[in-house]
Amino acid sequence: MQPSALVVAVFEFVLLIFSLSVHECAHAWMASRLGDQTARLQGRITLNPIYHIDPIGTLLFPALMIFGPLISGGMLGGYLVGWAKPTPVITRNFKNIVRDDNLVTLAGPVSNLFLALCGFLGLVTIILFTRNVALNQETLNSSIDALATLCQLAIVVNLALFFFNLLPIPPLDGSRILRNMLPYGATNFLDRMGILSYVLMIFIGGPIVRFFLKPTMAFVFLALNRIQGT
Repeated sequence: MQPSALVVAVFEFVLLIFSLSVHECAHAWMASRLGDQTARLQGRITLNPIYHIDPIGTLLFPALMIFGPLISGGMLGGYLVGWAKPTPVITRNFKNIVRDDNLVTLAGPVSNLFLALCGFLGLVTIILFTRNVALNQETLNSSIDALATLCQLAIVVNLALFFFNLLPIPPLDGSRILRNMLPYGATNFLDRMGILSYVLMIFIGGPIVRFFLKPTMAFVFLALNRIQGT
């Protein structure tokens, strides 16, 4: 195991936990702004991961995906996603239930887009000030390389979380948006999915996330290379 590979894995793990905390904090903050104080009263408007951690979705599953390839020589591991403890929301506290519930739901994925944008702007800043930075995760020869890698991982992790959470699979955010679009009584199927939803997330979610993530990252690198070439 190369030291740089371990550092990148640690970066990924820490970034994922932080990004999931921001995601759930955004849900809680938006719910509070729209009239539901349930999450606020439970201390969920915080970036402290202790209040958001799900033992399986935030720790065990991501750890297997991140550190598995390092331990097994590439035999274990896969796409990097995870989930946190769901933010409690009581929709009857909203003035406009469907609209406000959708806004609360979308606040999480939008927060991940914001973090990805921060990572992109961080890379742009590094490029403009250094003019010579490796846009990959393999070379960590200096603190600038490490910072650039951290920014790049912030983009990848948060875009993956953005695409993953918009999947219409319970209990992901996309399923809540779908629920609000379906007629009354047509949500029974979503309610009965149970363990099937987790199977779909693991085996179907990965290919879908990769399908959207690959061209998006290609566009990001194209933009960064254009900036680097100026």
